[in-house]
Amino acid sequence: MAGRFAPRPTLPHSLDGVGGAPMPVRGGQVGTPGGASAGVPRQTAVPGRVRTWAPDGPLDLGLVLGPLRRGPGDPAFRAMPDGSVWRAGRTPLGPGTLRVSARDGQVRGEAWGPGAEWLLEQLPELLGAADDPSLFTPRHRLLAQTRHRRPGLRLTRTGLVLESLIPSILEQKVTTVEAYAAWRVLVRKYGEPAPGPAPGGMYVMPAPRTWALIPSWEWHRAGVDDKRASTVLRAVRVAARLEEAVRMPPAVARERLELVSGIGPWTSAETVQRSHGAADAVTVGDLHLPGIVGFALAGNREADDAEMLRLLEPYAGQRHRAARLILLSGRVPGRRGPRMPRGDIGRL
Repeated sequence: MAGRFAPRPTLPHSLDGVGGAPMPVRGGQVGTPGGASAGVPRQTAVPGRVRTWAPDGPLDLGLVLGPLRRGPGDPAFRAMPDGSVWRAGRTPLGPGTLRVSARDGQVRGEAWGPGAEWLLEQLPELLGAADDPSLFTPRHRLLAQTRHRRPGLRLTRTGLVLESLIPSILEQKVTTVEAYAAWRVLVRKYGEPAPGPAPGGMYVMPAPRTWALIPSWEWHRAGVDDKRASTVLRAVRVAARLEEAVRMPPAVARERLELVSGIGPWTSAETVQRSHGAADAVTVGDLHLPGIVGFALAGNREADDAEMLRLLEPYAGQRHRAARLILLSGRVPGRRGPRMPRGDIGRL
């Protein structure tokens, strides 16, 4: 969790929470854009669908959507120099591409492909409309200061389970570098090009049946061991049942996910943090997070999961938000040893 939510430079465009009615595009409903935005790479001038939305408070696209990025070169996610974010996903209606940009207190979403309408309907929740930051009461000075400096933090809710579950499985017990590389290799090889004028190299992740048909040697070449590959295969066999979990409360959804052998509390928490916007789904079993939380709140870099949960107890209901604010604060213990060595079973 620590590596995936570690502080990164935020995108240059964020909103200051200007309220009021959206720009006149059929009252914020799906419409057709008048033309392409300047400075954004386009494969072809294919018109997409458009929706505008006005958030009810500050919104930082980088902080909100950043957790969906699976490392540099993620084929399904691209942050552009102009501050916009591109995202390719497999929705219940099929593959789709979404471009999100912010300007003058408004968010503009453009979408292409069979899943375009679904992506635009989910746009507010993707950007944290279902999240209520006011429920969080900081009880430590560090968290109060970080919340004040990062008012645009909202918890995203994708409404999709498998797209967060599979990369989380790939991240089990390995370095993020290894996991991100495996995700890139598999999505580029077995996914499909993102619909519409997406930046080059963007892909929609494979469908469940495609994941199930990946040969064992291709998992090996991607650096994924048999245990993680088998867990993905078990998950995609019951993909429809797992996607149903998005309509359940996060705790119940985690119980369903953990019925699949190989999916435990760490993986289920990492999944519902994104699919449900679960504010209380703190990651337990992480190599670094307990020490970071312990150091930030009590000066104890040796804290374990039990100590971390004790320190986060005052934030019951908002523990994941508290952990994210700690990571964004930059108050982390210095390294005292070499990084965990990177394995490469693909060379064996």
